[in-house]
Amino acid sequence: MTKVLILGANGQLARNATRVFLETTDVTLTLYLRRARRLANPDPRRVAIVEGDVVDAGALSAAMQGQDMVYANLSGDMARQARAIIDAMHAAGLKRLIFISSMGIYGEVPGEHYRSILDPYRDSAALIEHSDLDFTILRPGWFTDDEEVDYQITQKGEAFRGHDVSLNSLSDLIVRLATSPALHVRASLGVSRA
Repeated sequence: MTKVLILGANGQLARNATRVFLETTDVTLTLYLRRARRLANPDPRRVAIVEGDVVDAGALSAAMQGQDMVYANLSGDMARQARAIIDAMHAAGLKRLIFISSMGIYGEVPGEHYRSILDPYRDSAALIEHSDLDFTILRPGWFTDDEEVDYQITQKGEAFRGHDVSLNSLSDLIVRLATSPALHVRASLGVSRA
């Protein structure tokens, strides 16, 4: 049975992905977040909740023990967090990372020029891309609450198509990546509505 550690587990996308994991797979989850009391355990048989900060090396390394992969859904000082994740994954012998970034980090969105607001996403993606991890960076458009699962993927170097993507679509892709660990390894994928 696959074991997935979700970092930033109280985020909107992470909560939705947790639901999709539980509804569509037999994966077991460890939900890692700074204030555990903010999150109710959706299935105590398959879910453990761990309180910790991603930049706390000891807590993060402990949470990674016995996991098969890491899915990171973070904000804030993302470069510092990315370095902490890379180091902890090396220490735990983990290779597979799914990391949420943002559209626009490579200037790939036609007609848009995102500047310093994307620096944390840009900097963390660069650190991950230069690591030896089996990463997939996802660069979604703006999240919507639409029910449909309907998305398209663009590769790094291709123009981003569309703008929005539903939480369900992005969660579907995250679950597919987690349950097919060789899918889109060492890739940075733009994700938008098809």
